[in-house]
Amino acid sequence: MFLQQQESQVEVARPQIFSGKMEEVSAFINVAHIYIRMKMIEEAVTTQVAWVLSYVQGGVAEAWKDNLLDELAKGESEVESAEQLFTKIRNDFGETSEEERKIEQLRTIEQRERTCDEYVQEFKKVARRSSYEGRPLIKEFKRGLNGAIRRKLAEAEELPTTIEEWQKRAVRLDRNQRRSRVEKRMLGRKAVHPGENAQPRGGLYGGRGGQIMQRWGDSRGGNIFNKRGYQLGPWRNPNIMDVNRGTEGDRKCYHCGKFGHMARNCWDKNKARVVEMLQEFTKENGGQ
Repeated sequence: MFLQQQESQVEVARPQIFSGKMEEVSAFINVAHIYIRMKMIEEAVTTQVAWVLSYVQGGVAEAWKDNLLDELAKGESEVESAEQLFTKIRNDFGETSEEERKIEQLRTIEQRERTCDEYVQEFKKVARRSSYEGRPLIKEFKRGLNGAIRRKLAEAEELPTTIEEWQKRAVRLDRNQRRSRVEKRMLGRKAVHPGENAQPRGGLYGGRGGQIMQRWGDSRGGNIFNKRGYQLGPWRNPNIMDVNRGTEGDRKCYHCGKFGHMARNCWDKNKARVVEMLQEFTKENGGQ
């Protein structure tokens, strides 16, 4: 008596009204089945059947219930327990159609941008009622994987033999790939040490008069930049020795005839451009 009293105090959800829709079948049967096991296990079979039928209302299900009650009254029905009633509900309200719907879902489900863990969980849920198993199930699982993971699996020396092994290996490969991409991004970020100019961004661009226009980072170091963030003059890494620096004073400019620089770096030749950039710089900084 004590155990029965404790059991009756357990809160158990009741099923929703079943109107005969195909998508309601599984949920209705699952909840009703649990309630009977928890609350009505000691009740007579006829009471359990009547209780389940009390939740069958509306739509095509109402007429179906009336016909079944007539058959039960005449002793013409094969339903003799709640389990047999659940089976009849599955057969009469499209369990086969639901299976076909699951198969269709299985054939279209794809990993896309999701992690492989998420894809596997959804695949398992859909496959559970699709009647697929063995090689056909493995084929559909591989089809939905991202191309990179699928190629890695195909390149393995020993291929998995069960759907569980395929899923575990795919999840492991996906995790490794995502971890590798994160590490690559982290290693690709080069720290800028104090006193050094930031590394240039965007590559080299040809400027006027043979000068080089270079896109730089946030550390400007007192250099002159135009409104687009380009600096006049070649970019030099301060850590690299300039082997030509010692002989630069002996070089003669073919443009102005003066020593100490080459024509491509001639001040006279590029004076107008420098003045223009100085004006831009002054204007952008409020005349300072």
